[in-house]
Amino acid sequence: MNTLAALSLAACSLFTGAFLAQEPTPTPTPAPAAPPLQLGAFSVSLAVADLQASKAFYEKLDFKPVGGDSAQNWLVLQNGTTTIGLFQGMFPKNMLTFNPGWSSSKEALKQFQDVRELQSKLKARGITPVAEADESSVGVAHFVVVDPDGNPILFDQHVPKPAAPSGKQAAGER
Repeated sequence: MNTLAALSLAACSLFTGAFLAQEPTPTPTPAPAAPPLQLGAFSVSLAVADLQASKAFYEKLDFKPVGGDSAQNWLVLQNGTTTIGLFQGMFPKNMLTFNPGWSSSKEALKQFQDVRELQSKLKARGITPVAEADESSVGVAHFVVVDPDGNPILFDQHVPKPAAPSGKQAAGER
């Protein structure tokens, strides 16, 4: 090995050794992520022209009526955990619907994220409701937001605000 090559090899060894001996740069610990929103049971609400014709169609897909009132022009149908609502003359467009406080089988939950808390968090994220829930209320409530393509999303809570865990106040209560 010639002298120049030997010096280069020695310099590389010294540099590599010095590099490996350095303390690693600490990686900053990210702030804890906020818990995800608990939107509630999901369904699609369909604006239908003929409630009975739509009901008959979805029954052919093995959906079964689980709620609603055909005399009032609305029905809720399910196939497993998939839920659709059929609404004749009640709103102009199909919409996504979330029901805070309900399980997918429409059972009231003891603990859940209240619709007013969801609304407040979405507003803090820059989403402005087109219809708002009264944030001072504690009973059933709803609000609506619209996505960038004009699709309405209904947050419709049919149960009162959940009781606060012992020793704590419910969200929004003072």
